[in-house]
Order: sequence, then structure tokens, then C-alpha cells
Amino acid sequence: MTTKLHVAVDSLGNPVRVILTAGQISDIGQAGALIKDQPAEFIVADKGYDSDAFVETITAQGSQAVIPPRANRLNPRTFDRHIYKDRNLIERFFCRIKQFRRIATRYDKLAQSFLSFVHLACAFVWLA
Repeated sequence: MTTKLHVAVDSLGNPVRVILTAGQISDIGQAGALIKDQPAEFIVADKGYDSDAFVETITAQGSQAVIPPRANRLNPRTFDRHIYKDRNLIERFFCRIKQFRRIATRYDKLAQSFLSFVHLACAFVWLA
């Protein structure tokens, strides 16, 4: 009944990869697919992406993980709080595409139709 958008943005807040999944799918399950073949100096993500396996994937790719540790970690990792402030770019991206009523209310019955309009909205974000 629900869907979830997993999006990776560049340093300007422009979308570079969009994945649509069912609403019950966790964020960390799509994390590897979001950053695959995406060269970056830093990968900035929220606590939902805090996983040892994902951090190892990031470092193997040659990037630095800027992910705050979850509260239940026994040995919390350190992260650069200054760089983490740029995570608001993804939040601003979602606010921009939710200006499209069709995305905010999810009128489309088919996932393919919804994803097509999300890509169209992403094109508008790139042009703006």
C-alpha cells in the first residue's frame, strides 16, 4: 500500500540516483545500491544508515563515512559534525519535490507511473 523513495543527492542537492521500494523496506537495505559507482569524497547519511557493513562499503569505495552513530552502539564511531550539517541538502530536496502535489499525495496506482513522475520532478530540480 505504501512506497518509499531512496535518493542520493550531490553536493548541490541535485538528485543523482532514485530508488523506489515498498514502504516496509528499510533504508539500509538500499544504501549500497544508492552509492554504487558514485565517486564522492564524503558520504553523508543519517543514523538509519549506521551499519558496520555499510561503512566498510563506503571506505572500500574510497570515500569517508559521515554518519552519526546510533545511541545503542557499544563503541560509537566519531564523525565530522561540520560536514554532517550538509545533510540538510537531502531534506531540502524532498521538500522541493513535495511541492508537486502528485508526488506528495501519491495519486498514481502503479509504481512505474509514480517513479516516472518523480524523475520528471527531479529534472525540474536540476533545471532550477
